[in-house]
Amino acid sequence: MGWERQNKDSRTITEIFEMAIKNIDATFGFATRSVHGGNEVDAETGAIRRPITMGSSYELPYDPSSMNWSDADANLYTRNGGANQGYLQQKLAVLSGAEDCIVLASGVAALSGLFFSLLQSGDHVIFSSVTYIAAYRLLNELFNRKFRVETTLVDTTDINAVRSALQPNTKLIHIETPGNPTTAVTDIAALSEIAGSAGAFLSVDNTFASPYNQRPMELGADFVIESLTKYINGHGDAMGGAILGKTEPLNLIRSQAQINLGGTISPFNAWLIMRGAVTLPLRMRQHNESALKIAGFLESVPGVRFVDYPGLESHPQHETAKRQMLSGFGGMIAFGLRAGHDAHNRFVSGLRVITSAVSLGHDESLIVFLGENDERQYLYPDRFHGGFFRLSVGLEDTEDLIADLKGSLGKMNLLT
Repeated sequence: MGWERQNKDSRTITEIFEMAIKNIDATFGFATRSVHGGNEVDAETGAIRRPITMGSSYELPYDPSSMNWSDADANLYTRNGGANQGYLQQKLAVLSGAEDCIVLASGVAALSGLFFSLLQSGDHVIFSSVTYIAAYRLLNELFNRKFRVETTLVDTTDINAVRSALQPNTKLIHIETPGNPTTAVTDIAALSEIAGSAGAFLSVDNTFASPYNQRPMELGADFVIESLTKYINGHGDAMGGAILGKTEPLNLIRSQAQINLGGTISPFNAWLIMRGAVTLPLRMRQHNESALKIAGFLESVPGVRFVDYPGLESHPQHETAKRQMLSGFGGMIAFGLRAGHDAHNRFVSGLRVITSAVSLGHDESLIVFLGENDERQYLYPDRFHGGFFRLSVGLEDTEDLIADLKGSLGKMNLLT
């Protein structure tokens, strides 16, 4: 940069990032990285926790006339990159085994930032037929209509279907695994080979798994997306999104999607997510354990039409999930009842512990009913037709959650 701020910690954002990566690296266990990644003793106060730096602007050097006002490395202006954002980026990079990380205002900001920066008119994208609704909107509607990016929806659990969809102009294969909302599991390593042989990038939305259960960079992915709003924060009180990958392409995304589009995370949200991520391994162990037990219970109930959970042997991609999900199968379950539309709603109304709400990965269990009018239902397997639930298993006592489900099922005479 050619200048340094004259205070007790005059390092640039990049220097701080490199120091944290060097000190807390992959030789440490996941829990140790969760606690110490991105955290240092505060140089000014001696506090052992990073403070919230709420300022939107930083002191300029003596002669700022030669500065690049769109520089993401300088402590300049929070839209260019703030202190709390930088600390969180450090933590996520060491948790995910990535060279670099960009944290933005939401998971959708991360998705759109990646697509906007990477794609140009005339490029072709293959993407999962089971994805978060915003990814579906961006790739199936907005990018092809506004920017003439060609897109092809594919069941990415079918490797041959992905291979058949390749075109000479394929620039990106984007997958979500497990997929939202059906929990479909895609073989990341296999698609990495296919993308590499075609000269395309592979991006993986890892939100359902979190880096505790699955680290796509280790399986060959070029980019990883995390909605930090979900498991990594874990408390349902802050929004954020992350793009992980190599530094060179991420620098382009910083410039285009963060600085020039302004998708920057607030310092307070970055600090909240930093705090939440410390307990990620503890929380994920509970999510994993409870969800497996609850999925097993639901599968035993005669009035339950189907249960899709990657940890069940009955899941169509269970073997793939076992290979690539390192520590467990996550907290997300999809299931449907042997009942009509209104009965699904009455079942939710009968729950006392589980809350009817969107989002996932919170401390409390959340359930949402996806009815027959879901515009993407034609993309889902037949068992999902007729409506189904997406259940995000929280941190409550497993026995209480099973009792809650059992109580509502019993009122509807679906237990026998």
